[in-house]
Amino acid sequence: MLKRLIFTMLIIAGVLVLTATGLDRWISWKTAPFIYDDLAALPHRQVGVALGTAKYYRTGVINQYYLYRIQGALNAYNSGKVNYLLLSGDNALQSYNEPVTMRRDLIAQGMPDGDIVLDFAGFRTLDSIIRTRKVFDTNDFTIITQRFHCERALFIALNMGIQAQCYAVPSPKNMLSVRLREIGARLGALSDLYLMKREPRFLGPLIPIPAHHEVSQRTQGYPAVSPEQLLEIQQK
Repeated sequence: MLKRLIFTMLIIAGVLVLTATGLDRWISWKTAPFIYDDLAALPHRQVGVALGTAKYYRTGVINQYYLYRIQGALNAYNSGKVNYLLLSGDNALQSYNEPVTMRRDLIAQGMPDGDIVLDFAGFRTLDSIIRTRKVFDTNDFTIITQRFHCERALFIALNMGIQAQCYAVPSPKNMLSVRLREIGARLGALSDLYLMKREPRFLGPLIPIPAHHEVSQRTQGYPAVSPEQLLEIQQK
């Protein structure tokens, strides 16, 4: 009896693993035509959406994923592949503010602040993609992130009728744990799109790009902008 139970559990586990792997590969296949590794081959779009991530790990070590995204966004802008950069990231916690941190690093490398637009409510990839369409009035844009993230972001865009493409920036060499977590994130995205029908946490008024955001030099990347401040900024 025990052996039969163990065998049944192994069969179920195997089916679940195969299903998750199959869905993961399906998302990669479906989005592959819209991903560009070569910047020279990347078609021009007015807006590039740089998806945020923390600049530092909890240990204080700098996040290589962040550095590659910042450099990729800067390269896309300097190469004339995009005219504006929309920096979409999380500031839900009082620990860090991704968009402001990204903005400062881009300006420090010579990018004019007038071509930078901030999205403080990109709490998840789904929020960032849908808000680009519904809040920033942009339906045809270039996503800038690592390839595995490109695939999930583009899958969300395609299912929402958004005509996006993605510039895949390099990934750190040791990313096995990140890639395994990505499978879970893709299953979550499938649930959000097909089962839960989720919408972004915040939408707010329409802000067509170009849109200049006045950000005081005293605005801190740490702590974050509060949701109340976010609404005040959007109203302005």
